[in-house]
Order: sequence, then C-alpha cells, then structure tokens
Amino acid sequence: MGRGRVELKRIENKINRQVTFAKRRNGLLKKAYELSVLCDAEVALIVFSTRGKLDFVHVLILLLDLKTLDDKGLTVSV
Repeated sequence: MGRGRVELKRIENKINRQVTFAKRRNGLLKKAYELSVLCDAEVALIVFSTRGKLDFVHVLILLLDLKTLDDKGLTVSV
C-alpha cells in the first residue's frame, strides 16, 4: 500500500522548514540530473532560498546572463 497524499502548506517551524528545503533541493537536483541523462537533455536548475537569495545553480550556467543576475544583486554559488 502506498503513502497517502501530504497536504502542502507552509512549514511554520523555521528549523524544520530549512531542513525540508535542503532535502527537497537535493531531491530536485537528483531528478534534474536523471532527466538530463535519460533524455539527453540540457537542464538548468535555479533555486532561491526563503530569504530571496540565489541558493543554488546547477547545469549550463552559460544559458543564464550572469550580468543580469549580478545587476539584481544575486550571487552565484556553484
């Protein structure tokens, strides 16, 4: 028997929210990698933290105009 659906709502506890963010971000990275391998696709992934900061960039950063990111005050962590 499979798991039931989880109601999606904001996690109020800041620590739990950050832990969930990190786990889900890593899961998203894995799925993006799988998509790129299985379908021979070029995949770009951009994740912003809850504070609005650019948290994570993966694959084909060249597709992005880095100057535009810099103009908006965003930093890139690879």
